[in-house]
Amino acid sequence: MPIESLIDSLGQSKALALGGLLIGFMFGFFAQRSRFCLRSATIEFSRRVHGGKLTVWLFAFAVALLSTQGLIALGWLDVSSARQLAARGSLSGAAIGGALFGVGMILARGCSSRLLVLAAQGNLRSVLSGLVFAVTAQAAWSGVLAPWREQISGWWTVDGGAARDLVAISGLGRTGALLFGALWLIAAVRWARHQRVPAWGWAGASMVGLSITAAWWYTGSVAAAGLEAAAAPVQSLSFTGPSAEVLVRVLFAPDKAPTFDLGLVPGVFLGSFVAAALFRELKLEGFAGGASMRRYLIGAVLMGFGGMLAGGCAVGAGLSGAAVFTITSWVTLSAMWAAAALTDWLVDQRGEQFGREAAPADQAMPSRSFSNQGLRL
Repeated sequence: MPIESLIDSLGQSKALALGGLLIGFMFGFFAQRSRFCLRSATIEFSRRVHGGKLTVWLFAFAVALLSTQGLIALGWLDVSSARQLAARGSLSGAAIGGALFGVGMILARGCSSRLLVLAAQGNLRSVLSGLVFAVTAQAAWSGVLAPWREQISGWWTVDGGAARDLVAISGLGRTGALLFGALWLIAAVRWARHQRVPAWGWAGASMVGLSITAAWWYTGSVAAAGLEAAAAPVQSLSFTGPSAEVLVRVLFAPDKAPTFDLGLVPGVFLGSFVAAALFRELKLEGFAGGASMRRYLIGAVLMGFGGMLAGGCAVGAGLSGAAVFTITSWVTLSAMWAAAALTDWLVDQRGEQFGREAAPADQAMPSRSFSNQGLRL
């Protein structure tokens, strides 16, 4: 059904929410199957181990970047009005917020999107951490933490438009941006062959990357076809603002018009749940003890404030923003990687050296035969 017909049938707001639900389902299903996780990729890179998680992230990143830039080059997508490019940004917020988010995702053992995926499988640690994350994000946006966010964000700002566009700043041009994305994809393919990553890893990660582009294209198409431009922002996937929005709507404003973000969060949860159910990976699991709970909750608070300060999470900045080459998103992503690697070394690696209790193990990647043997939450 063409976008115009869908809007005529449902209305612009409901059409956006339906798109968020379906694209979120796609992201959740393939993120669950591929074990997509920036935290795990960072740990593999910093520890120089070969478990396939870095390859998964590289595929998602490269496909999101290459396919998004491809649509822009073909004239099928216009992201000039997207918040990440058009609005005034904060480099200080990107750097500090990204660093706080990187620390938090190590402590909470997953970024905000990963917590949502694991919560759908029955991981009660992720359920509680996700709720704390959403509450903190809302507090940073309009609550008690908002003055801190505004103050830090004001330290170093950058104008919207060309001043935030790395394609314009670097002089790459659209062809250069496509070649840059192609280099990342070649690196991902080589890594996958070297590490013998199973099909669910690279194929699932590629679908995660395509879901980023699908969101950019869909919201851009609705914005171009709809009458209420202000109600249909051009956007892609992110989980800091949407998590806070869903929480506020559930508690205080259930009658507000639906948005893309309102469909996204339940869509990701549903997609992850279906994937886990189909492959028999639903399992209730809680905290190991008080120390474990404190670690997760501190991590969730840092991610909630850091993600709102940076203007994006590991997906919102690390994939969606990076795919359109906004400078603040690249600063955020770099700060996340650096802070996460440092935190892993200081907290987990040194803890292992001194014999402290280890955190729960990551999920193993599905085997080539797509079986679920040996998988854990």
